[in-house]
Amino acid sequence: MEEEPMVEEELVVEEAVPRGGLLLAETTVGMNPVQIETGEFDEAIQIEEDFPAENPCLNHHCKKGKVCEIDEENNSPMCVCQDPSSCLAAAGEFEHVCGTDNKTYDSSCHFFATKCALEGTKKGHKLHLDYLGACKFLETCVDAELSEFPLRMRDWLKNVLVTLFERDEDNNLLTEKQKVRVQKIYENVKRLQSGEHSLDLLAHDFEKNYNMYIFPVHWQFGELDQHPADGFLTHTELAPLRAPLIPMEHCTTRFFDECDADSDKYIALEEWAACFGIKEEDIDKDMVL
Repeated sequence: MEEEPMVEEELVVEEAVPRGGLLLAETTVGMNPVQIETGEFDEAIQIEEDFPAENPCLNHHCKKGKVCEIDEENNSPMCVCQDPSSCLAAAGEFEHVCGTDNKTYDSSCHFFATKCALEGTKKGHKLHLDYLGACKFLETCVDAELSEFPLRMRDWLKNVLVTLFERDEDNNLLTEKQKVRVQKIYENVKRLQSGEHSLDLLAHDFEKNYNMYIFPVHWQFGELDQHPADGFLTHTELAPLRAPLIPMEHCTTRFFDECDADSDKYIALEEWAACFGIKEEDIDKDMVL
């Protein structure tokens, strides 16, 4: 496979639940509840800068970490790495981010400017935004804890979809096909209601109401598989889900690493589904469209 492109890492999280329950926080209607607001975490999001109309940079777009400058020889726009010192100072600690180099960056602007300066190097290729907030000690994820992660995650995904269905008054949160599938979950009297549940209850519900979890797992894969939508998740595409979870769920990184069963740095739909306990015969690529 080709080397992973730098693409959009778009995030917004929902409802925080203490360890023993995943996030699910209030978000503005119309926003994707599984993701955090876009721009802060996009490695390749296009940024349109505000320049006078006569400036060649007016309609020229640069990826995150770069800014537009004019080549004086031919008066043409070009993208160059942004100087980290030109980034605005963080308004508070909430703007700090942790890189995979275990270094805390003042803001996402400082991170992507630094990554840009390392472009073309081995260090730069390996450097990604790891999670939101300052770097901190994360406990080692032991096997017993790892097995608990998908129990909470599956329940959370189901609840996210139900919440979207309830809020989708203007038909802009779910497609019509998605709404038909979610409505069946929503109206099922056996559905485990949102809340903090024991691991035993979550495991029991998955066994007894397995069919309710098939679509939510497929849906989340489709939400992440966007750049490009090729049936594989890269590290960058996973970032919208990983970055907010890691500080609260210390097994997040190990879970997604082990989802990549063949260690090719891509998670295929089949690998993703298997991680969440979905049977091979129930994997349907049409559900992620």
